[in-house]
Amino acid sequence: MKKVPEPARDVDVVLETDVLVVGSGPGGLAAALASARTGARTALLERHGCFGGNITQVGVEGFAWYRHEKTVDCEGIGIEFEQRAKAMGAALPEPQSLSHALDAEMFKYVADVLVAEAGVTPLLHRLCVAPIVEHGVVRGVITESKSGREAILAARIIDATGDADIAARAGAPVHKAPREQMMAASVMFSMSGVDKRRFLEQVKADPQTYQDWRGNGEWDITTTGKEDALFSPFLRKPFKRAVAAGVIPPNLSTIAGTWGTVSDQGDLTYLNLVSLPGIDGTDAGDLTRGEIEGRAQAIHAIEALRRFMAGCEGAKLRNFGMTLGIRDTRKIDALYNLTAADVREQARFEDAIGIFPEFIDGYGLLILPTTGRYFHVPYRSLVPKGIGHLIVAGRCIGGDKISHAAVRNMMCCAVVGQGAGAAAAISLRRGEDFARLDVGTVQQELKRQGARVR
Repeated sequence: MKKVPEPARDVDVVLETDVLVVGSGPGGLAAALASARTGARTALLERHGCFGGNITQVGVEGFAWYRHEKTVDCEGIGIEFEQRAKAMGAALPEPQSLSHALDAEMFKYVADVLVAEAGVTPLLHRLCVAPIVEHGVVRGVITESKSGREAILAARIIDATGDADIAARAGAPVHKAPREQMMAASVMFSMSGVDKRRFLEQVKADPQTYQDWRGNGEWDITTTGKEDALFSPFLRKPFKRAVAAGVIPPNLSTIAGTWGTVSDQGDLTYLNLVSLPGIDGTDAGDLTRGEIEGRAQAIHAIEALRRFMAGCEGAKLRNFGMTLGIRDTRKIDALYNLTAADVREQARFEDAIGIFPEFIDGYGLLILPTTGRYFHVPYRSLVPKGIGHLIVAGRCIGGDKISHAAVRNMMCCAVVGQGAGAAAAISLRRGEDFARLDVGTVQQELKRQGARVR
């Protein structure tokens, strides 16, 4: 590969802070709030123009769609996201669970308010391009933006990029599944102009269940059986009819999936119908291909709904998500890596920083938490090996494939983020690095913040 030399340069330090959170998805946003609430000067760095990540930028509005009557759910900042959204008119009842779907657009403002209330320094429109590492310790990051190249220094760093970008570039050991084995990426989109009454009448006339997910490519799943008869807002028949009629090309027969909410104004939101296998979210070429192909498939899906789904005849595209939905890339090699047995068999850990229901969604497995089962999330799974002053939040914590299918879910990312944020502030206060931190002190702080540790 041809190379060009890049000249050395001195970079202006534009900010020094106690804790820097890189990435503002559910994990990063929760981490920043928890760190600030623990008393640390905290900054939240985001490459886009809004906080919220998977919620606001991808458009994944079903924040807790797993919740049922007997679910033992987590507590803390993740639940606060849902409650504040409801209070601020940024949520609607979710059709398949006892939860509310977040309004992706309005949640941008909700996140702004939460950040301001906590006293977090907002850093939007800055892309982190490199960590600053000295003697095996992360001291800060380099960013690029319209303002040029800048440095931000911090005593503790939280990698909430989702892809373990900071950990990987700092030299911490990471791993990822081969491209062909990664969970598919998605293009989320919403429609407007839907006749709500006629749409819901059609749904009620032919109700779909989780059993109907089976036998459709990316949507082919294995369950425990207890999920099979539960209602799911699943759409496949309009697309099968569209393929038969030549509206959708035969090679797109896997278009199918779920819808989130339908408003009184005719907005049909969180359409999760396009699955894109073979996309590595750490490869810009793959991301480019996925964005373009995904939007093309979404347009086919809209035309199919207009022709073959009651209430959608006069509907049109309202918006695409700002970016692809990525489920699966790098994971750190942590001090402890979660296993399938941990998330399926209610693992208990002395260093737990939160709980999460037995909800697993990915790699062809769907388990819904309908019986009160839950597992502990251990602090050690947030701490990468071999690098100092760095902890991770979100879906890149240490674990195998099946455990990832549990912890990647947004509410669990918020649980992890709150734990990471509290740990970062306490690590600095006590003068202890993450690998040697007194987790009992972190647990006490998390309880004070309303999180459930056990």
